[in-house]
Amino acid sequence: MNTHLLTQTLTDFDRWMTTHPQAVVEQEDRETSAAQTRSYTKERLLALTEEELYDYLSPLWAMLMWGNKHYQIDNIIASNGMPLLRKHLANLIYGEDSIEKRWDEFREKIKGIGPAMMSELLCKTHPEQYLLWNRKTHNGFTLLQITGIPRYESSLTGKTYAHLSAQGRDILAFAKQHGNRIIRDMLTLNTFIWHDLQQAPEIETAQAKHPEKLPATAKESAFIHNDIRDKLADIGRFLGFRAEIEKKVAAGAVVDTAWEATIGNMGRIIYVFEVQTSGSIDSLIMNLMKASGNNAVQGIVAVSDSRQIEKIKRETAALRDIRERLICWDYTEVLKVHESLQYINETINTLGLVPQGL
Repeated sequence: MNTHLLTQTLTDFDRWMTTHPQAVVEQEDRETSAAQTRSYTKERLLALTEEELYDYLSPLWAMLMWGNKHYQIDNIIASNGMPLLRKHLANLIYGEDSIEKRWDEFREKIKGIGPAMMSELLCKTHPEQYLLWNRKTHNGFTLLQITGIPRYESSLTGKTYAHLSAQGRDILAFAKQHGNRIIRDMLTLNTFIWHDLQQAPEIETAQAKHPEKLPATAKESAFIHNDIRDKLADIGRFLGFRAEIEKKVAAGAVVDTAWEATIGNMGRIIYVFEVQTSGSIDSLIMNLMKASGNNAVQGIVAVSDSRQIEKIKRETAALRDIRERLICWDYTEVLKVHESLQYINETINTLGLVPQGL
């Protein structure tokens, strides 16, 4: 950890908090939001209604990208069902197993709720223990030269999240040792990171020179697969499509993500996406070929890393029925597109141009 930079920025943060009354008001608002989240006890989570789930999730900062939060939460309910959501939300937040196990189990079982939302719920409920992890935190930890940082949140396992939370607690201890009384938990640490520790352009450029490959472990591959699948659905919804995951589009063809739209009297058009992180490329190709048998399917897209994309192209070179229609998309580009659309939507939504819930 770069303790020199941390010491300097802690001083800057103290000065900002003590000289800007609005900063104190904003922090009080964050504390109020956290208190609302903490009001959901284990018993209350196990008895959640659909409307209560909306009240629980919609205030999250990770939900700022959605103008119509009801629409997105309805998709989460449709993808999982309320019994499964109740069970795994209660276990993630209040379970007795290690955070590593609870985190991984939630990511394995629940669709549409990723690391940013998971960590925010944990941080707001247990602010002394768990870190709020998102792109801003990634930027701050990178500047502090903290090790073991995943480049993309999609590869965040329970073991990695536990490590990052421990690093956050180390920063809290460092701040306390140096006389800081403002940063007292992970919630105020998050405010500090957002205000004083953001990415320098040269660091981002340096990272881009070393493109990330899909990990070798089955667990990380599964997490990345599911995260990309969900983010593809998000992108489709951002663009105005009806987007679904694990969608059957033809006999024997259930694709990871499908975008659908109806155009006037022309009927439906569908774009299908298959995410390849591990397993047989042959099965991916066969699934896309079956999907293309649906006349409404206008585009078939294979999503993977650059190495596997080359394999997919070689495997389909001799298959006339698919080679001219197949589009390949690097999964890191999917993540970048999602991040950009998220920023755009969050910015527009903070203007209040569209009333929430419309």
